[in-house]
Amino acid sequence: MATTLIQGGTVVSATGRGTADVLIENEKIVALLAPESRLLGEDLAGSVDTLIDATGKYVVPGGIDAHTHMQMPFGGTEASDTFETGTRAAAWGGTTTIVDFAIQKHGERVFDGLEAWHDKANGECAIDYGFHQIIGEVNRDSLNAMDHLMDEGVSSFKLFMAYPGVFYSDDAQIYKAMRKSADTGLLSMIHAENGPAIDAMVEELLSQGKTDPYYHGVARAWQMEEEATHRAIMLANLTNAPLYVVHVSAKQAVAQLAAARDNGQNVFGETCPQYLYLSMEDQLGAGGFEGAKWVCSTPLRSREEHHQDHMWQALRTNDIQMVATDHCPFCFKGQKEMGVGDFSKIPNGIGSVEHRMDLMYQGVVNGQISLERWVEITSTTPARMFGMYGRKGVIAPGADADIVLYDPSGHTSIGLGKTHHMNMDHSAWEGFEIDGHVDTVLSRGRILINDNTYLGSKGHGRYIKRDACQYLI
Repeated sequence: MATTLIQGGTVVSATGRGTADVLIENEKIVALLAPESRLLGEDLAGSVDTLIDATGKYVVPGGIDAHTHMQMPFGGTEASDTFETGTRAAAWGGTTTIVDFAIQKHGERVFDGLEAWHDKANGECAIDYGFHQIIGEVNRDSLNAMDHLMDEGVSSFKLFMAYPGVFYSDDAQIYKAMRKSADTGLLSMIHAENGPAIDAMVEELLSQGKTDPYYHGVARAWQMEEEATHRAIMLANLTNAPLYVVHVSAKQAVAQLAAARDNGQNVFGETCPQYLYLSMEDQLGAGGFEGAKWVCSTPLRSREEHHQDHMWQALRTNDIQMVATDHCPFCFKGQKEMGVGDFSKIPNGIGSVEHRMDLMYQGVVNGQISLERWVEITSTTPARMFGMYGRKGVIAPGADADIVLYDPSGHTSIGLGKTHHMNMDHSAWEGFEIDGHVDTVLSRGRILINDNTYLGSKGHGRYIKRDACQYLI
């Protein structure tokens, strides 16, 4: 029986912090030893197989990124991170679990899509992983399949109000799927943008010769996000389905979510680091075609309209419950360049899975969120939202030993060739400096990162069969 003792650190949870030693046997946490038990801890130190000194460091549950797209086909190409490269990069950044999206394409059965994603991920992941199910075609067959998703450990599904001709579901289809959600306990996830109206704006802008990446943000105006968010909320209200809106970027959409929650509705929202730090003016509006690096959907919002400040506020007030990445990386050369002369052909996506924990910790340093809230929005709430809490998202006896030692006195310089391990030829976060550092990462008791060295391997990660949402009002 392999034993590990993490000694002398400050254990941080969503509700508090305190000095404690963490005892691990094989893959599980078996005990937390308070300072008054230090004598016992000293006795253990000489008998465990591995002793980790965490003095001066925070000991936090491993990060959970509940929105990633590894190897996702999109726009005539495919996301550049494989499950191997993407989960390795995640580990470098302190993320020990991802929830990716299996895709049912038009004309395909739901479980064929799920099986295809299992084939992609099986034996390739450095960290644990689960799947949401994208329902790309709401019909009788897919609705019947949803009755059995929970049996496969898939407790959430995603619909798109955007991308007509690709993933788009109309209101009638969303209504039918949400009815199924209410019956089965599945969590409805929605990409909330008015796709048909966006397509009309794209056509109008291109006809005017407005082809640069900046106009991607113009075409996907905040009104499109607010309207779709409100419509999704109303359909969820009508069907009594729980609703989770992905990658919220507009302060007006946040207001819709907050109003629904104030009325007692099971409505939740996720935002991403790009909507907290980046903007249309500074990134999408970069000179020439450079702004393509930051094309994603929903788009970056105007700093002049203070969307970023409002997102931080929403995290403090729990109007937004958690932070994921929507990690969907594309290289600049050969992929993003597909949209030269036509912004609508730029593959949508930013690579962030490696940097989410650091970027959100900088929010602690800057006074935007508390240390406990950092743990809550990056680990504990994702575990609860997607049916993994108790096993993931907490440092407690019985939980998987997914643990990060974070050094608040350390420093991280983000950028290509610095801390960048994602399979990309550029970094959306080039030049960002973080007042903290991921020092040691354990996944189910195995050390993956230590002393700036990668010790993990593909195939360590296991598929997580998830339960129903544990965050309902």
